Amino acid sequence: MTRPPHLLILGGTAEAAALAAALAGRLRVTTSLAGRTEQPAPLPGAVRIGGFGGIEGLAAWLALNDVDLVVDATHPFAAIISDHAVAACAQRRLPRLRLQRPAWMRDPHDRWIEVEDAGAAARALAGLGGRAFLTIGVQDLTAFAGLDGIWKLIRVIAPPRAALDLGPHEIILGRGPFTLADERRLLQRYAITVLVTKASGGAATEAKLAAAREADLPVILIRRPPPPPGEIVESVADALAWVAARIA
Repeated sequence: MTRPPHLLILGGTAEAAALAAALAGRLRVTTSLAGRTEQPAPLPGAVRIGGFGGIEGLAAWLALNDVDLVVDATHPFAAIISDHAVAACAQRRLPRLRLQRPAWMRDPHDRWIEVEDAGAAARALAGLGGRAFLTIGVQDLTAFAGLDGIWKLIRVIAPPRAALDLGPHEIILGRGPFTLADERRLLQRYAITVLVTKASGGAATEAKLAAAREADLPVILIRRPPPPPGEIVESVADALAWVAARIA
């Protein structure tokens, strides 16, 4: 190959950023972001923002930009783009890897209430009442409309772009990693009685689970969707080894 290999990273996670940082000086790297965060953190290499236009749009972009391999390092709940990557890479016959952060392991003292989606989480919260701490992102917040008897603390990376009918609530901004001491203080300051979150995994936001465990709080946990088919690794180091083996 006379030109540098071109790697497309489907990003938006800390793992994607770390992979781009490790490879940007060794090959051509483009990181694709969905565009939901208005001011994303700076990334090495090229960055594209916005959707591809479905499977065919992604396949066309891969061909037009001479992409040689793809690492899908999107959020564990970004199932649609992961499915599109499977189909588009199969169409283009490109190597594809899923880099997915390790799932959280349940501690015997955890009070997890595992549910399938945001709607089920809202129904579980309605049954518990109290003061809830929501860390589920912006897109799923509409499922919690109408729970006017429950006060909600909502932590997001960027403020919602439109007003949400969520009853009594407060929005705070924050981007992980969060420490255990930070999460302890937050639960105490707002007198939180229940945590609602997604089973995102990884170390950056795991401290909230430990803080909830210490305080003996129930945790409504939205389960991960099934991973896409194909090869999966759980560390940036393993993803680097996969890339190195294919560009050698």
